[in-house]
Amino acid sequence: MALPVIQPYAMPVASELPVNKVAWTPDAKRAVLLIHDMQNYFMNAFTAGASPVVELIDHIAQLRSTCHELGIPVVYSAQPGGQTPEQRGLQLDFWGAGIDGGPVQKEIVESLAPAPQDTFMTKWRYSAFQKTKLLELMERQGRDQLIVCGIYAHIGCLMTSSEAFMRDIQAFLVADAVADFSEEKHRMALTYAAERCAVTLTTARSIALLNASAAARTEVAATSEAQQQSVSTAEIENVAEGREGVDQARLAALRAQIADLLQEQPDSIGEHDDLIQNWGMDSIRMMSLAERFRAEGAEVTFVDLAEQPTLAAWAGLLNNAQAKVLPNGDYF
Repeated sequence: MALPVIQPYAMPVASELPVNKVAWTPDAKRAVLLIHDMQNYFMNAFTAGASPVVELIDHIAQLRSTCHELGIPVVYSAQPGGQTPEQRGLQLDFWGAGIDGGPVQKEIVESLAPAPQDTFMTKWRYSAFQKTKLLELMERQGRDQLIVCGIYAHIGCLMTSSEAFMRDIQAFLVADAVADFSEEKHRMALTYAAERCAVTLTTARSIALLNASAAARTEVAATSEAQQQSVSTAEIENVAEGREGVDQARLAALRAQIADLLQEQPDSIGEHDDLIQNWGMDSIRMMSLAERFRAEGAEVTFVDLAEQPTLAAWAGLLNNAQAKVLPNGDYF
């Protein structure tokens, strides 16, 4: 029932990863990094200084550093020591008593010790969602992606990724930042995840995509600011005279409504930004908006919104749609 002695094996590289069934990409605004069970007790089963341990620790450190730089929450999971049979549950039958009650086995490996800003979470079962506040933490911070690294790939890392999927959280299993009992079990975990519940990718790819998403948001915000600053004198005069007052008021109200829906700051969304590509506006939210607009008297459909997904276009649609149903319109 004890952990096996794990023989060295080569860490997978990008060309060896399974084909992913979905095309999710990690987003710095949506993601949480989970460093899973990197405790001395579990790490002692590996051969120190050999693959996959060397790459495992280095790659997790790279992921953590990137997440700290980008403001992505970092969560550590760790099993407690000295569990009673009642606390251990059925894991006792499979793995025995687990971590002892002393101070050494339960500690995170020294080179990856949590930083002050990181969250430390006691974990009781295979999945990091079970008997923890991981889901609550993610919901509170408006996060719906989980990047998983640590050990062991085919047990806790895979079960956590699977449960994330079942909770409508996009999971990313970092193929060269997890390790396992053997190369065979490692690859089995990656294949299962890629085909059923997650995206598998390398550390380098994860970091590149996270940096790209952060850069894109910065660029969008800068473009929006530039657009706002380039409003012509004529447009300003029109607003001042009231000739465009209704349009501007509608645009401001719509911007606030969309920002609330996307959980973003209103002034960061430009009126010509593609709300689908740049801000992640999905079909469910657009259908909800279309229903809300119709309830307010505007004959706008989901297709109308999807064809022109910008604030400016939607404000124009609402103006035109409500003008058509204006009471006593034939008097004008």
